[in-house]
Amino acid sequence: MQEEQFTQSAQDHQHEHRSDTVILPAPTPWPMVLALGVSLMITGMVTHWVLSLLGLILTLRAIFGWFFDIFPHELHVAVPVQTGVMKIASTRTTREQLPVSAAHRTLLPVETFSITSGIKGGIVGGIAMIVPAALFGLLKFHSIWYAVNLLAAGGFVRWASESTAFLCQFHLEGLLAATGIHAFTSVLIGLLYGAMLPMFPRKPILTAGFVAPLLWTGLLYSALGVISPVLNARINWLWFVISQIAFGLVCGFIVNLQVKVRTPQFRSLPFAVRAGIHSDVPLTKDEDL
Repeated sequence: MQEEQFTQSAQDHQHEHRSDTVILPAPTPWPMVLALGVSLMITGMVTHWVLSLLGLILTLRAIFGWFFDIFPHELHVAVPVQTGVMKIASTRTTREQLPVSAAHRTLLPVETFSITSGIKGGIVGGIAMIVPAALFGLLKFHSIWYAVNLLAAGGFVRWASESTAFLCQFHLEGLLAATGIHAFTSVLIGLLYGAMLPMFPRKPILTAGFVAPLLWTGLLYSALGVISPVLNARINWLWFVISQIAFGLVCGFIVNLQVKVRTPQFRSLPFAVRAGIHSDVPLTKDEDL
């Protein structure tokens, strides 16, 4: 009996649908009321039980209201539709399409440095960076251990209030901590050089020695107060930039000395290019041109 009533109701609903209207689900406020009720119940757990009670009432009312909007038949509303012909026009002028090759566009870099190249560059660059850092401590504080202990102070909370005289002394734990921090960051930046230098092959010395050090010095300048307040309060930015430039020049030089590894895109080049022969054959050939 219920199936017959449902079938009859569906048929009546189809007869009511006209070509000048669109049947859409009827708008209902109960989802918003349900969300408000749940929010009040959760808020009452940390404030007052009255809010939880009010939220429970709203939640139950929203559940029943939303249920009867869908069952036994979903509520719909007829929206009138105005049909017409829409003319689309544009004031833009057309241009001739440039020829596009069917080959993959990404052909560079066809050669890059290996991971070991970046590691070697980072190690040697880190050693070179020690020289200006030690020279800074020796000239200004008459101790080569100041820069070492200052770098290690970022990992030791108890060193935050230590005096300059304390940082000028030799501390084995400070030396070990600074060595670990310096070695880790030097290797990471060396790997970055190995991946970055093939992207800028024309002026590697400018990129490695000046552009990259100044770039991440600026980034570190804006974030060092959060990373290490002790280092931010005592660091000398002029000598830090000099140390970064020394690292960049040496690291970039060592990385560029290494043998490059051919990427899979090297195989897409013509044989004359892969063999190192000067040829007039274009890199990409499009027969449709």
